[in-house]
Amino acid sequence: MGPWAILLICGIVFVETGLLVGFFLPGDSMLFTAGLLVATGALDVSLPLFAVLIFISAFAGDQVGYLIGRKAGPPIFNRPDSRFFRQEYVQKAHAFFERFGGRAVVLARFVPIVRTFVPVIAGVAHMHYRFFLLFNLMGALLWGVGVTMLGFWLGQYAWVGENIDIIFIVIVLISVLPIGFELLKASRRKPTQT
Repeated sequence: MGPWAILLICGIVFVETGLLVGFFLPGDSMLFTAGLLVATGALDVSLPLFAVLIFISAFAGDQVGYLIGRKAGPPIFNRPDSRFFRQEYVQKAHAFFERFGGRAVVLARFVPIVRTFVPVIAGVAHMHYRFFLLFNLMGALLWGVGVTMLGFWLGQYAWVGENIDIIFIVIVLISVLPIGFELLKASRRKPTQT
């Protein structure tokens, strides 16, 4: 896999962390798998360069999310529920932000769906920009680079390299489980027609 795969991974990281439409993307498992692929040589890129690209993508994504919240504000969150947008997601992210304050910007990186909405909520709440910038730097480093490095570290073991196909399938299945649970919950909430 060459430059296009690297650009795709960086694009997904940016969209998931910066644009409200990216909440369903599997950032954690993708970064972990990318680290494995770099370690096994399947993804042809140097680890330091890849780590820098992931860091920039994660950092820029949250910056855009913050700016969206700051400029567009509450009208974004007053939209009715749709197939891809639920008020429930906003409420979870808002409760997370209220509970952890500025640390939520870092901690949210490790919580699917919440990581997409917290930067926007920080912007809506007019979190002081310097604090947001600092927490965003820490979050991009710990999540983006940290999860990738974990995958790379595990990819150093021969057993992992020899079974990368099986590991990849397991990671994909684990990534799809939360989406499946959300779809199941949504289908149970729909009123039955008689």
